[in-house]
Formats: sequence, structure tokens, C-alpha cells
Amino acid sequence: MGVRSSTWLTALLVLLALTVVGSVVPAPVVALGPGPTVDTLGDADGAPVVSTQGLPTYPTTGHLNMTTVGVTDGITPLRALGMWASGDHRLAPRSTLYPPGRSTDQVSAENQREFDGSVADAEAAALNHLRLPTRVTVGTLTPGSASDGVLAAGDEIRAVAGRPVTSVQDLLDALGTARPGEPLTLTTVRGDAAPRQVTVIPAAHPGDPARAFLGITPATSPADGQQLSINLADVGGPSAGLMFSLALVDKLTPGPLTGGRFVAGTGTIDAEGRVGPISGIRFKMLKAAEVGATTFLVPADNCAEAAREGVDGLQLVRVGTLDEAVGALQTLDAGGRPEACG
Repeated sequence: MGVRSSTWLTALLVLLALTVVGSVVPAPVVALGPGPTVDTLGDADGAPVVSTQGLPTYPTTGHLNMTTVGVTDGITPLRALGMWASGDHRLAPRSTLYPPGRSTDQVSAENQREFDGSVADAEAAALNHLRLPTRVTVGTLTPGSASDGVLAAGDEIRAVAGRPVTSVQDLLDALGTARPGEPLTLTTVRGDAAPRQVTVIPAAHPGDPARAFLGITPATSPADGQQLSINLADVGGPSAGLMFSLALVDKLTPGPLTGGRFVAGTGTIDAEGRVGPISGIRFKMLKAAEVGATTFLVPADNCAEAAREGVDGLQLVRVGTLDEAVGALQTLDAGGRPEACG
């Protein structure tokens, strides 16, 4: 065999090997792109995404779609290159989503905790916006914390060290005077039982050893006999909070909030109704436009980015709070022009 033939054969074998590796061996990247979208006014898996009990509800029309970013893991270099070339996906190092030393299950569990906290805040924001009677309850518990086994999710907290608690802020103020290692007495109610006093010995806060840490996430719940429910499987993270709150407000107030429009959006929300920024705004807008949305609610801090992306067919509406989001939809329904991005 001649030298030239040998060189060509070697090159061919190398190319073949690279092709095999590129089509089989996973790349150390993930692809980010448009993810699933769900109408928070509708059903998912045969059940309402948002429902209430013991409160008057009203008919709704149109859509209030929450949007997500899809993550594709375990992709080969060739597939990653194709997804990047499509323009609808972005590649990111796998370690940014799945840090070394943390399993996929651990990351999924953290995303679920963020989602659960978002649900609690979305409910609280809606209740506060509607000025409905509320009570402070235990939302979630940190396993192994001082409260684990003493308190339970759903317990109502009526007082801390004798100080009445009527809001989450009351609870945080009361805990602000507590010290790690010092017994703390809470007045609580579980279910239909009579009020009782329990003692918790708080640990030091992981982020500040001088602060007391009970290991609970407080929640704002409706009055006795009333209940709000947000149920959506296989969704993690906090970015659907705004749309959950809007769905609750729509169902608990007369007249359709959307005016029959197909509205989509995104944004975290806290118990006070403040809307926070999210990541992947372009992918969420692309999905919204794909399914037929004409209006997209954008967190104020994402507005500049959303305006630069400029997805055709979407009216971008800037919102910084739940009150602003409700007001913007009411303005649209009245034929006006709410504040836009850009």
C-alpha cells in the first residue's frame, strides 16, 4: 500500500471514529429551548390546575398560560450541534444545571422545593391582592430541623412567645428576636383541635449563626374552611408564580380577567405580590407564540431582554407586581394600552 493510500485510510478511520463518538458519547452540555406550556385556567392530567374550596368562584374565558424552559440532557455532540444550529436552542455547560457532587435526583428535589415555595407565595399574593381573611400556617418543613416532628405542614401559627401572629411578617418579626439554642414557645392549631403550645429549640441559621432557624417555610392560607389548591406535576422552579396568582384572582373575581384573550407569561412572585425576573425569556416567548398567545406578561427586570428578542405576534406587557399585572389585563380589556417593554 502506498503512502498516499495509507494516509487516506488513516484519515478515513479517524473521521469514522469521530463520527461514531459524536453520535454516541454524550457531550458535557445541555440544550435549553422552549419547554411545555400549560393554561393555568384549565386542566392538567384530568384535574384543574388551580382550584378553590369554600370560596365563591366565577366563570373564566381565554387563557393564562405559564411557560417553561425545556432542558435536554444526555445529548451527543452531533445532536448538540444540530440543536444549536436551529437557532431555537442554546447550549450550556451541564455543570451549570447539575453541579459536580450533586445527583440529578438532588437537583430535581431542589427544583421541586422551589416550585412548592412558589405555589405558597402565589396563593399568598392572590389572597393579599383580594384582601381575603388569612392565617399563617406551616408551608414546608426542613427534614431534621428543630421543627421536624414538633410542627407539621398545615399547622396554623397564632402566636410566638406570646406575640400574636396574623401575617407572615408578624412571624418573621417575632423570630427576629429569637436566639439559637433558646427554647421558643409557639401557639399552634392543628386541624380541628384546640389551640396548643409547643416548644421548639431553634438551631443556628445556616447563613447567619446569630439568627434562629426553625426550619419552616411559612405560608399564608385562607380562613378556616377555605382552601386554595395549585396542582401541576413535572414542573420545577419558581417562575410560574405570577401566572398561578393571576389564575386564582381570575377565578375568585367576577368577569373574565383576560377578556377572552390568549395571554401567556412568566415571573416569580413573593407573598407581597412582587414579580421577580426569570431566565430563558426568549424560549418562553417562542413557545407562547407557537401555541397562539397574543399577549405576553414580562417581569419588569426582563423587559429589556424581551424587547431585544422581539418575537413576532406577541404584545409584550411589563409587570412589576401582581397589582400591575391585573391592572394591565383590565386595561387591555377596556381597549387601552398597558405599559409595554421597550
